This record gives sequence, C-alpha cells and structure tokens, in this order.
Amino acid sequence: MSDAFTTRPEIRGTNGVVASTHWLASQTAMSVLERGGNAFDAAVAGGFVLQIVEPHLNGPGGEVPLLFWSEDEKRMCSLCGQGGAPALATTDYFRRMGLSQIPGIGLLPAAVPGAFGAWLTLLRDYGTWELADVLAPAIEYARDGFPIVPRVSASILAVSPLFRDEWTTSGQAWLPGGKVPRPDRLMRSTAIAATYTRILVLAGTKGGDRTGRIDAALDAWYRGFVADAIDRFYREERIWDTTGERNQGLLRKSDLAEWRASYEEPLTVDYGDYTVAKCGTWSQGAVHLQQLAMLRELKAERHDPLSAPFVHTIAEAAKLAFADRLAWYGDPEFVSVPVGDLLGTAYARDRAALVNAVASREIRPGSPGGAMPRLPDLGIAERTLRDADVRYGVGEPTFAQLPPLDRWADDEIFVGDTCHLDVIDRHGNMVSATPSGGWLAASPTIPELGFSITTRMQMAWLDDGLAGSLQPRKRPTTTLSPGLALRGGKPYMCFGTPGGDQQDQWTVAFLIRHMQGMNLQEAIDCPAWHIEHFVTSFWPRPVKLNRLILEDRFPPATIEALRAAGHDVTVGPSWSEGRITACTQEMLPGGRRLLKAAANPRGMQGYAVGR
Repeated sequence: MSDAFTTRPEIRGTNGVVASTHWLASQTAMSVLERGGNAFDAAVAGGFVLQIVEPHLNGPGGEVPLLFWSEDEKRMCSLCGQGGAPALATTDYFRRMGLSQIPGIGLLPAAVPGAFGAWLTLLRDYGTWELADVLAPAIEYARDGFPIVPRVSASILAVSPLFRDEWTTSGQAWLPGGKVPRPDRLMRSTAIAATYTRILVLAGTKGGDRTGRIDAALDAWYRGFVADAIDRFYREERIWDTTGERNQGLLRKSDLAEWRASYEEPLTVDYGDYTVAKCGTWSQGAVHLQQLAMLRELKAERHDPLSAPFVHTIAEAAKLAFADRLAWYGDPEFVSVPVGDLLGTAYARDRAALVNAVASREIRPGSPGGAMPRLPDLGIAERTLRDADVRYGVGEPTFAQLPPLDRWADDEIFVGDTCHLDVIDRHGNMVSATPSGGWLAASPTIPELGFSITTRMQMAWLDDGLAGSLQPRKRPTTTLSPGLALRGGKPYMCFGTPGGDQQDQWTVAFLIRHMQGMNLQEAIDCPAWHIEHFVTSFWPRPVKLNRLILEDRFPPATIEALRAAGHDVTVGPSWSEGRITACTQEMLPGGRRLLKAAANPRGMQGYAVGR
C-alpha cells in the first residue's frame, strides 16, 4: 500500500483499543478500560459522550443497534436499541391527513427512543461499572461544556431560521443568546445534564444493588418522568413540519412503557476465512452480507482495489442487494423475511450471474425461494415534494442549504448523519455500536429534558402489503449497521461507519481490502466511493439510478474505464467518502492478545486509541 494513501499509523496495544467518530468518545472509552472497566462499560461511557459532543448526529432520544462478542459466553450477539412505531401510528391515520409519506421532521415521525434502553441493558447484563460512573463523563461535558466542532455550528446555522421562527424550544437549547455558537467554543447542554443527574438520583434512591439501580434508571426513562415529559410534549404541542401545518405527535408514555431492548442472534455470511455478522432485517445489515455472498462468487478479492473491475464489481453487487432491501427487508416480528434464501449460496450465485461488464440502470429485486417481490410506489418523492413545505430544507434529516464551507474555515461539513464506536478489551470482549437519531434538527427539543426524539418512523412506508409498511409497534427498517467478524472461527473484528445508505457500501470495500492484506488504517484510507441506485431511505424517498461517486484520488484510467462501463460518474473531493472505524484482536503466544485499531481521517474528527 502506498504511503500516499496512509494518513496515520495503525494503533496497536495489548490492554485495550477504541475507535470512534469523535476523539472525546474514544478517549472516554479508553479511560474506562485503563481504570479496569471492560469493553461493555467502555462502550456505554463512550456512547453517552457521543450524544453530547455530536448532537447533530445522535442524541439521548435516538436509537442504537449493537453487536458484541462476549468472551465469557464465547458468542456473538445483537442487541436491538431500535424502538417501534407508536400504537397510534397507522397508515389510515396518515392517509386521513392526505399524506402519502410520513414527514421527515417534526413530531409525527417519532418512534420509541431506544438508545437509553439498549445502553443500560448492555451495562446491566455484561458490564461491571455503576451507572453513575459510566454517565459521569457525559454529564460533565453537558454541564461544563465541550468544544463544539465546525460541523455542529454549521448544522445549527443551517436550521437557525426554523429554530427562531417555529421550533423555539430548540432555539433556546441551541442558539445561546440567540446566536449560532461558533466553532471551537465551549457549548453546554445543561438540560441534558440535569436529566441524567435526576435519573441517577432516582436510581440511587429506588435501586438496591447495581442491577437494581440500572433497572430503576430504566424505569425513570420509560415509565417515569422522562416518559411523562415526552407524552406531555407530544400530546399538547403543535409543531410545524413539512406538511406545511402544525401537528401534534403520536408518541405516548404507553409506547415507551411497553418497549424493551432485545437480544437477537445476528445474521452471518462466510467469505473465505471470515464470518461476518450483522443485525437482523430491521436494519440494512443484510445488504452487506448479500454483497459479500455475491462477491464471494465473483471473487472480488482478485482485483486491485484501485482498479475499475474492483469498483464495478462491488458497485453492481450493491445495486442488487439494495433492490432486495426495498422489496424484502422489514421487522421479522411482523413480516416473514426470506432471509435464509437471501443469504444462501444458491441465491447469491443466481444474483451474481446478473453482474456483467455494463452498469445496470434498473432496480432489480430478486425472487428468493420463488416469491415475487413487491415494491412501493417509486414516484412518491415527486408527488410528496409537490405538496410539501420545504422552506427550511430537505435532507437527512431535513436541513436547509448549508452555509459556504469557508464560513467556518472547515474542509468538509457532515450533517444529518450518525456516529460509530468500536471497543475491544484485554479479555477479548468486543462491541460495535452505531448510535443515531434524536438529531438536533430532526424534531424540536423537549424543554424539560433538553433533547429531541428520533424521527426514524419516516423510513416506514404507507403503501399496504410491503415488508417495510407502517404498523403500530413495528420497528422501521433503518440504515444503521454495526459489524463484527470472526476469522478462522475466532473473534477478530468490530467495525462500522456512519453514512445512511452508504454504510453497507463503504464497509464492504474496506473489509475486502483488509482481506487482501491492507492493515486497518490502509484499508480505511484507501480511495473510496459509493453508489446511488436505490430508493433513498430518508424523506422524501427519491429514486436515484446508476450514480457512482468516487474520490478524486482514483487513477484517471480507473475513472474513465468506469464511465466507459456505463456508470454515471461523479468525481468528488479527495477525502469525502466514509467515516469507518475498526478494531481487531488476535492471540499471541503465551495467551496475550495483540489489539489493533484505526479510524477515518475524513472530517478530521474520528480517532483510534489504545495501549
């Protein structure tokens, strides 16, 4: 691998490693490992810090899917922190409003906020630390201030008219003194600090032992004062959204009270010596696995990672996997998803046979097990925008036009995205988590609590009979996709990235590059790309076809060959594709573990640490 594509050393150690999308979360998690906590304690502490320091990318009212390896139990497991739709959320309700899609922002698209429940469930069942100790760094940053990065300032600036004109509770939280906070100044989230402090006081009063205190904190959130504040706000307030009207919300205390984070068996696919694990089909993780199954048949690893055949082969497999996501993925507790067929060798071979030398311009879902696919109305975005109020913008979540980059003297601006965190401890426990939702710009701040609620329900369809159709209590199919991998049957890697529809594109190419022999940092830094050939996951759900966006560090010959193959190529900035982090472990003679970690330099925010 050329040094031109390597920005940092691969971090190596024996006591613990962490990689995340923000240096403060990485350092927080590592400090837990240094003080004797395990990977589960560290991940929870780092996850709560991410809520504070990346508020435009996640928040306390968001969600988090987790994958982990327990060294004691010798197994991989998925923990679902994705909440379901409210009981009042039905297709008929939205149709009576004259809507063909659930709005992307406001109160209407709220789902149950599952992040708190998942983090505390992991801490209770697998961690060793007290909740007060795990929450202390997040409370300190929220109460005393954290250095605000340029992307947060740019995000607030982009939606400041909305906060001033309509969402005044958000303006109170994010426009101190009525002004957009400047980058690198200290920003405080005192209401969030007060909420978490109150939870700890209640937990200390009502809980007897460590487990009891965590359960009492869960009660305070899902059945106590937090649920009461959410219920009151969503019942009583009328909030502007892209319908052009001010609407009440559907989320109620009973929705929160009935929800629990749940453990599940992960989905897996083998590729060479690797077994790769992803969450179930309430996430898009199977998109990653379907690509691997096809690429195994196509022998993608034989191609140079900077060559046109490498990019073309993976891009075409991605198109097929995303078409299946649209047709087949949904909450398996509500719909029958033919996941065994989707991930099976025979189906992968048939789908791989569709990849040829010419770029596809069609959305082509398959027929796993002989079943016929059913797709939503693909013209919905155009009609939605025709009737929508987009004064305050469109995006993921809905953002107005971003300010010029030189406004904050920043190289790149990422907004409306997600976070990621990976941890491995000296015992061999591994955690991969992709927190998201509760974005500061997606729904108004609840003033008593200091945070917004996830708008993930926008990803459910109002069409009848689809795998992803809206139903009360049903989990919307998210883009969130942490990853784990075994090598030779032994625990090896935890990895992931923010990026919405791009998550299970960037990580597929990264993983194959690593299998080819690149170390973690080289595989992350290598020139990257993504396709846009699917129905976009976020409101207003536009259809995009045959777009291929590459970093300009690819050789000119590669770019021209991809154009000649029929791809609609856009050449983007040099360091614009992906925010991957990853950690690995392997046993050394004598029983110690060699631990490694790497983080993406893109955005100048993610860091890997270890010792």
